[in-house]
Amino acid sequence: MRWVVFGTYDKDRHPRVAVLVEGLRAGGDEVVEINAPLRLDTAARVAMLRRPWRLPILAAKLLGGWSGLLRGHRRHARRSGGEPPDAVLVGYLGHFDVRLARRLFPRTPIVLDHLVSAAGTARDRNLAEAGGFKDRLLRGIDAGALRAADVVVVDTAEHRAALPAAAARDAVVAPVGATDEWFRRGREPGRDPGPLRVIFVGVFTPLHGAPTIAEALAELAGDEIEVTMVGTGQDHAQCRQLAAGNGRVRWVDWVEGAELPALVAAHHVSLGIFGTTAKARAVVPTKVYQGAAAGCAIVTSDTPPQRAALGEAAVYVPPGDAAALAAALRALAADRAGAQRLGAAAHRVAVARFTPAAVVAGLRERAAAARGGQGR
Repeated sequence: MRWVVFGTYDKDRHPRVAVLVEGLRAGGDEVVEINAPLRLDTAARVAMLRRPWRLPILAAKLLGGWSGLLRGHRRHARRSGGEPPDAVLVGYLGHFDVRLARRLFPRTPIVLDHLVSAAGTARDRNLAEAGGFKDRLLRGIDAGALRAADVVVVDTAEHRAALPAAAARDAVVAPVGATDEWFRRGREPGRDPGPLRVIFVGVFTPLHGAPTIAEALAELAGDEIEVTMVGTGQDHAQCRQLAAGNGRVRWVDWVEGAELPALVAAHHVSLGIFGTTAKARAVVPTKVYQGAAAGCAIVTSDTPPQRAALGEAAVYVPPGDAAALAAALRALAADRAGAQRLGAAAHRVAVARFTPAAVVAGLRERAAAARGGQGR
């Protein structure tokens, strides 16, 4: 199939699209990207939801991105002789981009990667009260995006079940997965046997439950466990305060995407999420897939989608339970051979189920069926 991957997505901040592109190409499909990254980080998006009078900034950035998309569309039309692609994939955070794609490619199946709901994300961060104006507005944005798509892609069965009935009927589940570079790191020789090294990478939202991690780190202040906390965000200042007594914690504001696989792979344990929100119980975060692909032992919250993803190849603790998290890390520090076996088991599961090619298998089939249904 011939694909156009379209939108204002940012692969550096959100690698989901990179996984899908790698998977499509691995399957032998031709992929052209028409991309104009919006360059708005999570903190900026949250600020706009808190202060709606800043939404014109978003509108201006979006229009600038769409100008780039229109130029890219014209270039693609010239190179292809006006022949439309077989399918268009609108990348993550494409709630508005999908509407433009629908107009530019009227005879082509549109696939929307609906990794997050706008309304659900706002509720998760306590930015929109259920039934309030913001919630109704964001629900309308979600609904319009879903209507504009022929195929909707989500990352877990729980997210598919949360879709409106019409969208859920034709939705396909494609796990987030990890790019090939993470798997290459997982095939490298084992980590050295020094003190247990633990890493967390995130943007410190309620979904992540980072204060739970920080409380656990405070409890581990006397243990020889080295921890790297990468990222900033909503709960960052609180976390630094909570874990201030642990001198073995290193705080890194951010790491470029190209450098992240090597950094994570240099650690023995990769932490997932520990939040207690409804959204936290419905996702498998990118960091879990990446850490597993890199061969790290995974410690994350005990939720149905995460157990479904990794089975026995992870250590699970109750969401929000800092004492249980501290105990799990102590146990891995005391049983280094067990930690190594756990990392190897996570890597095997990732290789079997979460490579780019595996992630897109169902998506490719559904898109081909949609193309056939349009008589092309």
